Amino acid sequence: MPVWMQPFTLDNLQATAGGTMTGHLGIVFTAFGDDWLEATMPVDARTIQYMGIMHGGATAALAETVGSYAANLALDRGRCRAVGLELNISHLRAVRAGLVTARATRRHIGRTTQLWDIENRDEKGRTVSLARLTLAVVPLDRTADIQSG
Repeated sequence: MPVWMQPFTLDNLQATAGGTMTGHLGIVFTAFGDDWLEATMPVDARTIQYMGIMHGGATAALAETVGSYAANLALDRGRCRAVGLELNISHLRAVRAGLVTARATRRHIGRTTQLWDIENRDEKGRTVSLARLTLAVVPLDRTADIQSG
């Protein structure tokens, strides 16, 4: 049974990326299922570090992006938002070029927290990193507190 609480298309998701880190890094939403969402990110000048391999921070940004989008799609956005609370990521394989695909899969959707597992894979399907994203579910009347710091 789908976890999504609002209808969406990949084009709708992509339209929100312009002018954000998501757009700057070239992250593109590519697929979804009943309880998972996927996006890709190129390994290029925007996402590599000085040794010529994908930057761990870029990998983490991809994981948090796809997990955060998924979490918010699984909520009633008229009542609340999901915001990142903790991201834990283990980097397992270096990538020098190509596309990395992140798949966020629901682990737990609760009233006040969500937990998403994210696997990043290279073009050969090999696991590049594994991440776990914990999000706080915040009522809309409290989101102003978050935005103002």
